[in-house]
Amino acid sequence: MTEPNVSGKVAVVTGGSRGIGRAVAEGFAAAGAHVVIASRKLDNCATVAEFLTTTYGVRALPVAYHAAKWDDSDRLAQAVLDEFGRCDILVNNAGMSPPHGGLRTIDEAYYDKVSGVNLKGPFRLSVLLGEQMAAASGGSIINISTIGSLRPSASELVYACAKAGLNALTIGLAGEFAPSVRVNALLPGAVDTDIAAAWSPQMREAAVAGVPLARIGVPGDFVAPALWLASDASAFVTGTLIRVDGGAYRQMS
Repeated sequence: MTEPNVSGKVAVVTGGSRGIGRAVAEGFAAAGAHVVIASRKLDNCATVAEFLTTTYGVRALPVAYHAAKWDDSDRLAQAVLDEFGRCDILVNNAGMSPPHGGLRTIDEAYYDKVSGVNLKGPFRLSVLLGEQMAAASGGSIINISTIGSLRPSASELVYACAKAGLNALTIGLAGEFAPSVRVNALLPGAVDTDIAAAWSPQMREAAVAGVPLARIGVPGDFVAPALWLASDASAFVTGTLIRVDGGAYRQMS
């Protein structure tokens, strides 16, 4: 059996300064990968990058990146190639789903921003770095979607629509960049991040209800799945949407 091995690889993690992205970036660094931490606030990225370099002895590059801005994806891709000469692993983790006062209150600015961060950025960045991977020695693209893309609720409908588009992007690029680049997605359920810290006890109870594993996720739950998808341990896996939700949305297909 092939064990996950990403030592010496170059991994780009968007939204890598906190939450799932932060956990995955550290997991890659602990496994010997060089990591690019890309997020909106450069100071936060720099703090994480310094920690990874000091703790694990890998190279870590902080880059300010707003996924909703097309040119930022171009700039990030170029920064990665300038610094490392290649990208082996791309994790499109940056996402957002601001609360709103009901569907009728959603305006164009809200819709465009949520769609831009969750879909436009991953599209552009995946095209740029995926083409580089395909032209070089291959690689792995991992998109962080949501189980809400399968059963969306009104409270997160714009987010869910964008993530459903991310699922489609996953399937499409798995064919486009084959056979040397594999493209897959992880679909989290409720996760205990800094956003969840603001939940009321009732919201937390509702999030756990119906989950066979009787808890919500934590960022560390996504490290092993991401390492597996990033490495040759999953060499025959592409175009797959993997639910990491404690069994909340278990189904036959």
